[in-house]
Amino acid sequence: MSVKVQNLTKIYGTQRALDDVSFEAKAGEILGFLGPNGAGKTTTMKILTCFVPQTDGKAEVCGFDVTTQPLEVRQKIGYLPEHNPLYKDMYVREYLEFVAGLHKLPNKKQRVADMIERVGLGVEQNKPINALSKGYRQRVGLAQAMMHDPSVLILDEPTSGLDPNQLVEIRKLIKDLGKEKTVIFSTHIMQEVQALCDRVMIINKGKIVANDSIDTLQNRITGENVVTVEFLQAVDKVLLSKIKNLSKVTPLSKNAFILTSSLKNDIRADVFNFAVEHKLTILEMRKEVFSVEDVFQQLTNN
Repeated sequence: MSVKVQNLTKIYGTQRALDDVSFEAKAGEILGFLGPNGAGKTTTMKILTCFVPQTDGKAEVCGFDVTTQPLEVRQKIGYLPEHNPLYKDMYVREYLEFVAGLHKLPNKKQRVADMIERVGLGVEQNKPINALSKGYRQRVGLAQAMMHDPSVLILDEPTSGLDPNQLVEIRKLIKDLGKEKTVIFSTHIMQEVQALCDRVMIINKGKIVANDSIDTLQNRITGENVVTVEFLQAVDKVLLSKIKNLSKVTPLSKNAFILTSSLKNDIRADVFNFAVEHKLTILEMRKEVFSVEDVFQQLTNN
């Protein structure tokens, strides 16, 4: 595993920011890290990047311990924090060459040129950073995080401040990076999670409350299967309740209903067979799919 966290705990005074957190992330995986403000996301990222020590537990990056081998860990990690710290008086290319020098990279100028092209900074490369828009500053931050070709990328709100066109480009970049690296990123944009992530981890009050694939999470919100159906004809609710495996019928009108089954299996075939048997015409039928936002709200709502 590229990242392995075991029983991680962080206490600030009397506040337990992280409470016995454990998870793993492997190469070629994009892990979305979600949680309300103050849930422990940034604290976890700061421990993994050796900025703050944990109170208890263990964390490893590419086999190196964050406590005893911080230099080796930092060589393996690229980090873009939420508040992108840049030397704003420097020019874009000048700053990136400075970062490449810190990493002691060979062929420094070529590596900087490659990064400028990859994150789309070409037209802005000769400007001072303080003259850039927030979106282009984010691109500079991404370029510095990837400069030394790290195995693990940790990105805290990487698309903050980007316009719609920039969003598409940066999301594609993150998706491409996820094919070869471990990418852990935090965001509050749920559509972004569904578009990019292989797996989602939700943290609330310092504890991991979900850690699974998008599809599994969407099915987890309830143990029910919900279908909305509209018939051409008016249908008696009592008659509908006789459909196999149905636990609840909620009328929307005389001919439209929400049908709920306690089974996780799709009940649309049963509804269709019912309509054929009673010579009813179905105008519309759809299975309700819960979004990551629905799951997030259910798991983090007090």
